[in-house]
Amino acid sequence: MSGLPPRPSPQSAPDPAAATGPQPSRAPGTAAADEPGAPRAIPVARPVKGPDGSRPRFSSDQIGFLERAAAEYGDIFRFRLFGMPVIVLNNPDHIHQVLVGNRHKYDKEVLLYKLVRPVLRNGLITNPGGELYMRQRRMMQPAFRPAVVARFADGMTDETNSMLDRWRDRYRPGQVADLSAEFSELTLHIVTRTLFSAQVGETARRFAEAFTETNDILGRFFRFPFPPLSVPTPAHRRLRRAIRRMDDCVSAFIERSSTPANAADSAVPDAGAGKPGHGIDLLHLLMNAVDEEDGGGMDFEQLHHEVLNIVVGAYETTTNAMAWAFQVLAERPDIEARLHEEIDTVLDGRPPGMDDLRRTPYARRVVEETLRMYSPAWQFMRRAREEDMLGGHRIPAGSNIYINSYILHRRPEYWEDPDVFDPDRFTPERSKDRNRHAYMPFGAGERICIGQHFALVELQLVLLAIAQRYRFTLPPGQPPVRPRPLTTLHPGGGVHLEVRPRSGATGGTPPAHDGHDGHGDGGEGQDGRPGPEPDTDPRSAS
Repeated sequence: MSGLPPRPSPQSAPDPAAATGPQPSRAPGTAAADEPGAPRAIPVARPVKGPDGSRPRFSSDQIGFLERAAAEYGDIFRFRLFGMPVIVLNNPDHIHQVLVGNRHKYDKEVLLYKLVRPVLRNGLITNPGGELYMRQRRMMQPAFRPAVVARFADGMTDETNSMLDRWRDRYRPGQVADLSAEFSELTLHIVTRTLFSAQVGETARRFAEAFTETNDILGRFFRFPFPPLSVPTPAHRRLRRAIRRMDDCVSAFIERSSTPANAADSAVPDAGAGKPGHGIDLLHLLMNAVDEEDGGGMDFEQLHHEVLNIVVGAYETTTNAMAWAFQVLAERPDIEARLHEEIDTVLDGRPPGMDDLRRTPYARRVVEETLRMYSPAWQFMRRAREEDMLGGHRIPAGSNIYINSYILHRRPEYWEDPDVFDPDRFTPERSKDRNRHAYMPFGAGERICIGQHFALVELQLVLLAIAQRYRFTLPPGQPPVRPRPLTTLHPGGGVHLEVRPRSGATGGTPPAHDGHDGHGDGGEGQDGRPGPEPDTDPRSAS
C-alpha cells in the first residue's frame, strides 16, 4: 500500500480565477463596462485573513458557510481552502457542463479524492479518470444492470425481516432504538450477502469498526487544523492501522468466496435464488468480468480495490439514507400514515418483493425526497484539466471545482419550500417543469454512481419492509437531528427513535423468487418511469 499523501502546503497558491491587477469596483458577477464581452469576474466569498483563507468558517460550519455564500453570491463564487482557490458551483446547468457536457476537461485529481485515495486506492470512486477508469467501468457495469440487481431483491427483504424479527425480543413497544446502529448492521449484512453469498459476519463486523474509525479521522480534516498526513501523529497511526484492518477484511472476503465450494455455489446465476451460499454474487461476476475492448480481466490488486469501493460505497451511504428516512417519518406522522396506507393496500400482509416497487410510487417518492434533502454522497470535486467557460465565467486550467448537492437541492430557484419534506414534489406533474439537472443524489455523467439502481431498490425495499411492521415516534424532549458533514452526510449524534409494532402487521420470510424481476435489461426505473437520461446513463460512457 502506498503511503499517505502530504497535506497541501498552507502557503497561499495563486488563484487562476482571480483577475490580475487593480480592478474597478463593480457588482459581483458582472463584466467591466469598458471590457465588452469580457469574462465576468467570479465573486469572492468574504475571506478570513490568514494563510488558510476561508478555512476557519468552512471547517467550523461547512454547511452554514456554503448556505450563506450561495444566498449572497448565487450561481458561482470562490474562496480559499488550505491556501488553494476553490470555485463553488450552484447552478445545475453549470454543474451539468462540468460533469457531463465538458467532462473531458475535468478529472478527480483534487483534494477531496486525494484525501480518501489512501483508503480506496484506484477503485471507481477515487480513480482520477482516464483509460483505467473507463476499462473498470466497462467491466463492472454489467454486474449492476437492473436485471442482475433484481436477483438480489429477495435477499434484501430477507435480511430486513431478520432484523425486524430480532427487534421483537430486543425492544419493548415504545423503547428507544439506535437506528443508526441497527441500519449499519443491516446494510453490512445486505452488502456482504450480495457481494459474497457466503456468511462473513464476524469479518464484516471488524470491517465496519475499522471503516468507522477511518471515516471519523478523515472527517476531521476540514474541522480543525490538521497536520500533514505524512506526520506520524497518534491519529494518523490509528488511520494506518484501520486501513490495514480494512484491507485484511477485504482479502478475507475474497479468499473465502474464492474457495472451491463457494465458487461452485456462486457460479450458476439461477442456483438457489440468491440465498446465502448459493446463486450469483457480485464478487464472482467481477472475478469473471472481461473488458470487451482488450479481452482481459481484473488482476487481484484491482479486484481488491473495487471490492473495497463497493463495500464502502454501499455500506456508508445507504446506512445514512435509511437513518434519515425514518427520522423524517417520525417527525412527519402524516407522511408516515400515508406510507402505511399504501403499504397495507398493496402488500396486504405479505413481504415486499421486486414487483412491488412499481406498485408503491409514494414509497419511491419518500426515498427520492430523502435523497434530495440528505444526499449521503453530498459533495463532489473536480480539477479543470484545461480552460473552460461557465455562464460567462472563465474557468482557468488547474481550477478546483466544488459541487455540493445539499446546497443545490435546497436552492429556492429550483425547489418550492426547499426545507420542507414533501415527497409529492416528485410527482410527474410537479417534476415536469423543473430543471432536470437540479437533482443529482448520485452524481451525473460517466462518473455517476455505478450502484445507483442497487441503492434505490435497496432503500425502497427496506422502507417497505420496516414500515409494514413498525412505526416510529420521537422521544420526548429530543433535540432536532442536524447533519454532520463528514466524507458523507451523517445524522449528527445518530438517529434514536421509539419503535412501536404496528397493530396487526405481518411480514417475515419473503416469497420464493418467481423468476420475474419486473425489469427488462434496459434502464427503466422500478416504478416504470424511464431511467437516467442518455447523457447521464452510466453505460453511455462505457
